[in-house]
Amino acid sequence: KFITWTLPTNAGEGLVILTAIIFGLTLPITPVQILWINMTTALLLGLMLAFENKEPGLMTRKPRKPNSPIINPELAIRILTVSALMLAGAYGLFNWAIYTNNSLETARTLAVNMFVFGEIFYLFNCRSLRFSMFKIGFFSNPCLLAGVSTMVFIQILFTHSTTMNALFGSAPLSLLQWGAVILSGLSIYIIIDIEKRLRIHLENRLKS
Repeated sequence: KFITWTLPTNAGEGLVILTAIIFGLTLPITPVQILWINMTTALLLGLMLAFENKEPGLMTRKPRKPNSPIINPELAIRILTVSALMLAGAYGLFNWAIYTNNSLETARTLAVNMFVFGEIFYLFNCRSLRFSMFKIGFFSNPCLLAGVSTMVFIQILFTHSTTMNALFGSAPLSLLQWGAVILSGLSIYIIIDIEKRLRIHLENRLKS
């Protein structure tokens, strides 16, 4: 579950930098901001997956083949999908801020928050590789909820604290801009949840 969460999100960050370098664009996220994202989300979000309960029907599944690759076709498609969504969301919000006459710091703060909240929403997808978070119980992992709450709190500090603004080149966001961040992250959850349901439905049809 951690691999399914961390590989696509890190690939998205790498694609943002790579795209900027290839096309000579302004970096939507600075290196120190990427360091902030990786240090905080790995500890407060990814680590919390270790506290997930056993899933329904776990003992009825067929064992995984020992020689099967970790990155199977399913995970490869997930990496491409999530990283593309992250890339589109980060550049979309960054360019929207620039075109609406916001500062570069504001535009980059939008991109950083899009990554963080995109990773938060995608984390709930990764609580189970087969079921929705409502099937396994939204409140069944208190540690994860505590990690998400802490991540949201420090991300608000990252955005609105003058000290954090000076350290990381961030800037305060308006309610409209926060709304755009939340909607971007939520769209990732919805798209991946639909993909998961369709894949499981197809697997069940093939078995029958």
